[in-house]
Amino acid sequence: MNKEAIGISYSTSFVLASKVKDYFQLIKFTLSFMVVFSCVVCYLLAPNVKFDLLPVLLLFIAGMLIAGSANAINQALEKDTDAIMKRTASRPVAAGRMSVNEAMTFATITGIAGILIMWQWFNIESAMVGLFSLVLYAFVYTPLKKINSISVLVGAFPGALPCLIGWVAGAGVFSIGGWILFGIQFLWQFPHFWAIAWVAHKDYTKAGFKLLPSREGPTKFTAVQTVMYSMMMIPVGMLPYYFKISGITSMWIILACNLGMVMVSLRLYFKMDVASARRVMFSSYFYLMIVLLSLLIDKVHE
Repeated sequence: MNKEAIGISYSTSFVLASKVKDYFQLIKFTLSFMVVFSCVVCYLLAPNVKFDLLPVLLLFIAGMLIAGSANAINQALEKDTDAIMKRTASRPVAAGRMSVNEAMTFATITGIAGILIMWQWFNIESAMVGLFSLVLYAFVYTPLKKINSISVLVGAFPGALPCLIGWVAGAGVFSIGGWILFGIQFLWQFPHFWAIAWVAHKDYTKAGFKLLPSREGPTKFTAVQTVMYSMMMIPVGMLPYYFKISGITSMWIILACNLGMVMVSLRLYFKMDVASARRVMFSSYFYLMIVLLSLLIDKVHE
């Protein structure tokens, strides 16, 4: 192979690798993975569901397709505001490496594919909840962020629906277990997202996003809200044990995690600084992983 052919080969490989990287950014791979992780765990928590690699892989793929579709639409619609913010300026659509049409075409194909997989391999109920979640996140929550901070409340629904999707995919019905898991992740999102909004307040304000509960930004009111929602997570975290979804070991683990969230939220209230908000943010990541895994490991088998 001559030098020219080698150069063309390397150039083609580089372009392909860059395009793959752009699509990973377009679907917000890390965020989508967290969403799908919740969905898969809640599927495995459903009664009479045992681990089977094929349905778990299919659910993972469907979840990644649906979540990726929602995130792609989000980036297409927020192209201009993403370009303003430092943390999002390098995203493919905002940076001009990908057109809005390409992102929307990708979102349409992946969204339809994900919903069809849910429908074909699991049930129509989980597929419809997936579709509802996608539409709510992409076309209601996304534009609402510039209008009112109630967007965080609205966004908490599609953020928690993966738990319900997973449960319904496994159980086939909208039973109490699915709603409890939905409730845990629903409440978790408030301290989690307000901590992110606190840390990135200047960037979000520059883009015109209204995400903190106080119009004045990072204030005592915002910190109090964070503490309140962290405290609300305590009783909800005990429900999986009460309804015999999981055992008493996981209940104590979840209680410890919830008390930990209250403590870091109180620290934010007293310190009122970015470092404390960042502590809430990182604590919330660990919280969700530990809580879901402890529920799964301690699942009550009927």
